[in-house]
Amino acid sequence: MIKKMVHRLFLTGFVAFFSSFSLIAQHKVERIPVGDMDQWVDRQIKESGIIGGNTKNVYEIGPATVSKGDQGYKNMGGSPWATSNVMAKVAGITKTNTSVFPEKRGDGYCARLDTRMESVKVLGLVNITVLAAGSIFTGSVHDPIKGTKNPQKMLQTGIPVTKKPVALQFDYKVKMSDREKRIRATGFSKITDVAGKDYPAAILFLQKRWEDKDGNIYAKRVGTVVVRYYTTTDDWRNNATYSIMYGDITGNPEYKAHMMRLQATESYTVNSKGESVPIHEVAWGDENDEPTHLYLQFTSSHGGAYVGSPGNSLWIDNVKLVY
Repeated sequence: MIKKMVHRLFLTGFVAFFSSFSLIAQHKVERIPVGDMDQWVDRQIKESGIIGGNTKNVYEIGPATVSKGDQGYKNMGGSPWATSNVMAKVAGITKTNTSVFPEKRGDGYCARLDTRMESVKVLGLVNITVLAAGSIFTGSVHDPIKGTKNPQKMLQTGIPVTKKPVALQFDYKVKMSDREKRIRATGFSKITDVAGKDYPAAILFLQKRWEDKDGNIYAKRVGTVVVRYYTTTDDWRNNATYSIMYGDITGNPEYKAHMMRLQATESYTVNSKGESVPIHEVAWGDENDEPTHLYLQFTSSHGGAYVGSPGNSLWIDNVKLVY
């Protein structure tokens, strides 16, 4: 009897294993272009002499090349990725910030996203200290940056899509800051504490967008993934896979209030008139809605522009969509 039970349990486990294997095999996994994080553009930019005149490396995810000079940057080589690394020209001063770095991993590279403070101090002209979170996202930046007001307007968020993936998959590693509170440092106001701990995050929004006759952009939320990381990891977590929730997810047991909006501020895009305008999410999509845009972001701080905890880091590699 015991022998038969063991045999039955073995067969049950055997069947379950291969059923699961078969289910995985039915799905197609596609790496997002340059999602292996192995190719980087090295922008070598000389800052203004009044702040030292040093040449800084500002990294972008794209074809492996070196770009010299303080010209603006546009996505290269078909890369869908933008970063929070920027060149700013404010009050006649050229200044850079780098909070996303290529880091060696095995035979290739990964992306390291850091939350850090960045300062520019020139007696009598400017005294700016800002908090810069490391972020990579699908879209582009209106580079160079010309001020700290309304930073979201400087971004074009999302890329066109036509398919509906079932999951997001990537490798990650996390290092958390010891701070119990975050800080807000915008550059022109007093640095203040913000309640709550800072969390790295992964965000995926599938949207169905449209434009009205006045150039306003509206969207339905078709698909959602929002993951926050609460603890430091000892090592890499490979092939982490998160199911995309479709339609109105407010009744889903995994739904949290912060899944409704992109961070704490509106996201922007460029309309058919060439204007940078906010994307107004007006409704949840339904099962019949086909997405027009994919917005995917990884960030070392979850609270929006200029808010976070220095010391937070998030490493990302091998970003894929599962179909």
